[in-house]
Amino acid sequence: MTQDTKPKTSGPRTNRRNLLLGLGGAGGALAAFGAPGIARAAERQVADAPTDQTSTSDRVPFHGVHQAGVVTPRPASGIVAAFDLVAQRPDDLERMFRKLTERAVFLTGGGPVPELDPKLPPADSGILGPEIAPDNLTITVGLGAALFENRSWLTPLKPRQLTRMVQFPNDALDAARCHGDLSIQFCANLRDTCIHALRDILKNLPEFMVVRWVQEGDVPIVPPSPDGEHESARNFLGFRDGSANPDANDDALMQDLVWVDEADGEPAWAVGGTYQAVRIIRNFVERWDRTPLLEQEQIFGRKKASGAPLDGHKESDVPHYANDPEGEVTPLDAHIRLANPRTPEARQHLMLRRPFNYSNGITKSGQLDQGLLFIAYQADLEKGFIAVQNKLNGEPLEEYIKPVGGGYFYVLPGVRGPDDYLGRSLIEAVRATPDTAT
Repeated sequence: MTQDTKPKTSGPRTNRRNLLLGLGGAGGALAAFGAPGIARAAERQVADAPTDQTSTSDRVPFHGVHQAGVVTPRPASGIVAAFDLVAQRPDDLERMFRKLTERAVFLTGGGPVPELDPKLPPADSGILGPEIAPDNLTITVGLGAALFENRSWLTPLKPRQLTRMVQFPNDALDAARCHGDLSIQFCANLRDTCIHALRDILKNLPEFMVVRWVQEGDVPIVPPSPDGEHESARNFLGFRDGSANPDANDDALMQDLVWVDEADGEPAWAVGGTYQAVRIIRNFVERWDRTPLLEQEQIFGRKKASGAPLDGHKESDVPHYANDPEGEVTPLDAHIRLANPRTPEARQHLMLRRPFNYSNGITKSGQLDQGLLFIAYQADLEKGFIAVQNKLNGEPLEEYIKPVGGGYFYVLPGVRGPDDYLGRSLIEAVRATPDTAT
């Protein structure tokens, strides 16, 4: 899914965004449309292809107001795992959150593996050796609608837009690869680091959680161009995925677009979190590879080689649909034009995309099972992913893709320090609610 950049406009934040963008009336908005966020040469962006200038000793701080792994530049490897939780009481859920936080702190920080009595199972899988390197690992935890719906003491505290992912017209969702009480996104430079972290969580929290589905992914490593520009990574259809993504280095833009605050009408415990949309989207690559290049480019609305819009020269160029009202250059049903027609009304539908490619071998029919592990973050799920997907229903690209799994999750606020833990604000809200069980 490709999307172009503009902030949401809701409630008291509309005026603040207009001031930040220097916008006046509709004319100014159209003139500046696409201006923020395309900061290619200066700082790395979330969806830029990772470079080879990384080290297993690199560390992403775990503690902060927000969880890492959302606006963090994406490394080469990722896994999304969904779990069903056994915890049925607040005390159980709190113990799970504390244990999960403890493991996440260690895994993202690195360090020596404890040595135990050899007559006992080892403390660690050993796949990374006796010393765990941080390897830019991030562990990002979200909660699914089922967690709240199946526990009466949590139901009143459910984020207001959190629902089970419904099937859109082109979907063929496999129930075994959808939803979950809890999601964990693991991202790191190396695939084995993500696998090690997943196995560590499964080993140390078996009394709390059962894995429901797992999808691995990766993105190609691409060195910066000679002028220092970073490219968006290519998906398995050969097009750049992440073009015109909002600037994750713009804190004010991210606060408006991604992070939930008091103005959003969510439960107080949820401030500092964000909505996560995950989609496992299979690509019919054999059919796509037999499709003429011109048709491929018209389906996407971008040039395959450069990533530029069809009326542009480079990936960061802004398409000028106002000069092409009949779609003679960029078809009216092109993917990027449907996703964002670049009208003032389209501003409210932005999201931050952080996808990975996946390859699962072959299907039962002998076709390659390859596609996109689509991950997007937004403060407003309905105006973000859901609204954009509804705009894309019936697009020509549907002939070549089939969503088969995923889910919606609410990413918890960050862990602010050593005395804090994941989900603390939710547990405190439960404790403050009358008649909750212990």
